[in-house]
Amino acid sequence: MPYVMLALGILFALVAANAHAPRRGTALLVPSFFLGWLTIELAPHVLVTWAAATALTAAFGGLHGWAGWTGLVLAPAAMAGIAATIAASRRTVVTLRECGAPLDLDPEDAPRYPLAHLIVPQLCLIPRKGVRVDRNIVYREEGSLRLKLDVFRPVDDGELRPGLMQIHGGAWVIGDKREQGLPLLNHMALQGWVGFNVNYRLSPRATWPEHLIDLKYFVAWYKEHAEEYGADPDFLCVTGGSAGGHLTAMVALSANEPEFQPGFEDADTTVQGAVPFYGVYDLCEAGPWPIPMGATRLMEKMVVKKPFAENREVYAKASPVTYIGEDSPPFFVIHGSRDSLVPVAEARRFVERLRDASGSPVVYAEMKGAQHGFDVFPSYRTARVIEAVERYLTGLHRQYRQGTGPAVPGEVERSLQEPSVG
Repeated sequence: MPYVMLALGILFALVAANAHAPRRGTALLVPSFFLGWLTIELAPHVLVTWAAATALTAAFGGLHGWAGWTGLVLAPAAMAGIAATIAASRRTVVTLRECGAPLDLDPEDAPRYPLAHLIVPQLCLIPRKGVRVDRNIVYREEGSLRLKLDVFRPVDDGELRPGLMQIHGGAWVIGDKREQGLPLLNHMALQGWVGFNVNYRLSPRATWPEHLIDLKYFVAWYKEHAEEYGADPDFLCVTGGSAGGHLTAMVALSANEPEFQPGFEDADTTVQGAVPFYGVYDLCEAGPWPIPMGATRLMEKMVVKKPFAENREVYAKASPVTYIGEDSPPFFVIHGSRDSLVPVAEARRFVERLRDASGSPVVYAEMKGAQHGFDVFPSYRTARVIEAVERYLTGLHRQYRQGTGPAVPGEVERSLQEPSVG
């Protein structure tokens, strides 16, 4: 048993170290990500499990000899490292367009809404009370192609409500509307929004820009059919994570680009705001990447299906940064500081370029200690972000109705503050 204790201590230490410094750019990238993701976002569960395993091993003779005591030293040290990730998750850095430095938020300011409905695990097929879900609505049908969406809306009918488009992630090759964005869409529906969780064609069957063309087609469809679902056809915002974050930015920044609207070039595909989560924004410049994202096997062989070196212009046209301009819509960019799949520097440089060029507010929230896909798990961090997104988008809609310009970023500040405890 002493060597079991030693093995546990070493294992716990390695897992904790990976959570704080995940491997990037190596063969260990994927396992390091999954291990760090689960460790960070399920940190309380990990701590309880580790403490129980250590106590049981000690009770059955694990403390005999140097091996057992060495393991006992390593295990609590590793647990302290995991506890530090929990503490980090309770602090969020928000940078507003008007200032160049992060703002420290006061944790004494309580949230506006009770958050229990955000941190309770939700089954994909069970809507929240007060939310009506219309599933598998066909929004595009051409030959054998049938693309579907799910609609999340308040049970009570009333005046036309603002619309929100949710784009799932999955590296452009996997994913489905049933798997992502559900806590956000349920919450937004409870706050009076109509959410559209949209499927699109996936690679390798689909070739870029077919993914984007499908989503542009939805925007055009929305403006024709929104009223059938109680939504305002003149107001639509877009959100999504990972590959969905890239597509969110592309939808928002490349509005009315004829190249991405074949057969419906005259349709208006503008949106009123964008909230990308941990997205990819530049496929051409390496920056935080060892090589440009466009030069990876994933992009060259499965998504764009063209060699990067000979087709740099194609990859530039697939990069959201190419379309940044004075008339870019408002953005709220969200990223985790320990993202090992899409480095946080990718979001920082995108936000910097947006702020330099855009005439609209650009809000940036960097989630301390968060991995890629952090919002998949129900947690207080997820709840804070969801509430921040709701406040931001509701602020945009309020200003739209008043005709007074973009939303006040202070609403986001207040919603990202942690609830008081005790």
